[in-house]
Amino acid sequence: MQRDAMLTQLGYAPNEALLTQLQKIENNTIGYDKIRKHIMDLNDHLKVNNSFVALSNSEDYFKVKIEGKTLESSEEAHEKVQHFAEKFKITINKLDNKETYYIIGFDH
Repeated sequence: MQRDAMLTQLGYAPNEALLTQLQKIENNTIGYDKIRKHIMDLNDHLKVNNSFVALSNSEDYFKVKIEGKTLESSEEAHEKVQHFAEKFKITINKLDNKETYYIIGFDH
């Protein structure tokens, strides 16, 4: 998948700064080529819970933002993220006291 297509699917309007940021994230994400499709699938599955995958502004990783409108919706989104990580052997880090995860990469 081309970078501009990935940015568009994540809801961004591609520009040089975002393309550079995405390239840094790709280079920093372990096993990116093996998991990029799964990242996009996760984003699609999270939309029903008002949650999504985005580019982190502070770290060179994809982040998952959980923004469910109800406690039940948020819990369901957290379960989807955990299932994603376990099923595809992906390392994620949950930020303390936030509804945010970083996708670190494929865990061989």
